[in-house]
Amino acid sequence: MNPMALMKMKGLFDRFKANHPKVPMFFTAASKVVGEGSIIEINITTADGKNLCTNMKVLPEDIELINQLKDFAAKQ
Repeated sequence: MNPMALMKMKGLFDRFKANHPKVPMFFTAASKVVGEGSIIEINITTADGKNLCTNMKVLPEDIELINQLKDFAAKQ
C-alpha cells in the first residue's frame, strides 16, 4: 500500500477514535471473545429511520483476518 495512503488512513482513524471513543473500545473488547461459531451482527438505522441489518457466523477461515485486525488496532 502507498505510504501516503497509509498516513492519510491513520489520520482518519485517529480522528474517528477522537469522535467515537467507545467504538474502538468495543472492538478491542469484542476481539478478545469472538471466535469460530460467534455471530457478528451489524445494524444501521439511517437518519430517516430506515433499518439495515445483517449478520455472519465466524468461520475458521475468518479467524486469521480477525487476528490481523486485532493486531492492527492494538498498534493504534
